[in-house]
Amino acid sequence: MSQRITEHLPELEAMKKYPDSLFFKGNLSLLLRPKVSIVGTRNPSVYTKNFTYTLAKTLAKRGICVVSGAAMGVDTIAHKGAGEENTIAVAANGLDIHYPAINRELIQKIESKGLVLSQFNDGFKATAWSFVVRNELVVALGDILIVTEADLDSGSMRSVEYALKMGKEIYVSPHRLDESPGTNTLLAEGKAKPIYDIEAFASRFGMKASEEVPKDDFFYFCQTLPTFDATLERFGDKVYEAELEGIITIQNGIVMLE
Repeated sequence: MSQRITEHLPELEAMKKYPDSLFFKGNLSLLLRPKVSIVGTRNPSVYTKNFTYTLAKTLAKRGICVVSGAAMGVDTIAHKGAGEENTIAVAANGLDIHYPAINRELIQKIESKGLVLSQFNDGFKATAWSFVVRNELVVALGDILIVTEADLDSGSMRSVEYALKMGKEIYVSPHRLDESPGTNTLLAEGKAKPIYDIEAFASRFGMKASEEVPKDDFFYFCQTLPTFDATLERFGDKVYEAELEGIITIQNGIVMLE
């Protein structure tokens, strides 16, 4: 059975109306991590599939939580690329229902290792309008929005409208002229920026960490290249321990992850 979130989530203040209710299954600590929303078509090209998977995986290695809507296509690939423990799935139905049915196993894994959210009570079945509600929540949770492929008249483009109203940066994958007319139009209108190099793009979120490095508050703090004094004031002796373990280096008074 799903549980209700009682604490206030400041990122949801960007929504037209703060949710009356928000239910969850899984690990609420993912809400405290840096988050990126990834959306797109339910029928992606091979290029988009590869791009989306690699992008999500690369972001997750930097401790970024990938947010998407658990739908077929780009959403599914984004969740799988990030790994169940690094993703938030937002449902358009009650959390006692696994929809779409083809993603039942994936959603159950995210419930176990990641986080699934919904604004709807158990027993509520998805409707056309609840997908719109779901999309707004997906966009609000992310620090930025990435659209990897979209048609002009699509749910992904409506998600873009939410992002524009919320003042969020929008990024897209570059496509040929006859593909992904939605994202190509965003580029032409200057409403989105292209991602030409996934590693270079992901580096804006910090250094890639090995699997042995815990992605905790210390990790995220060090991703911002803080001063040694600021890090010592906040974390004390943990700074020296991390330096001895080779997790960080200190150069010219700046703390950097190895």
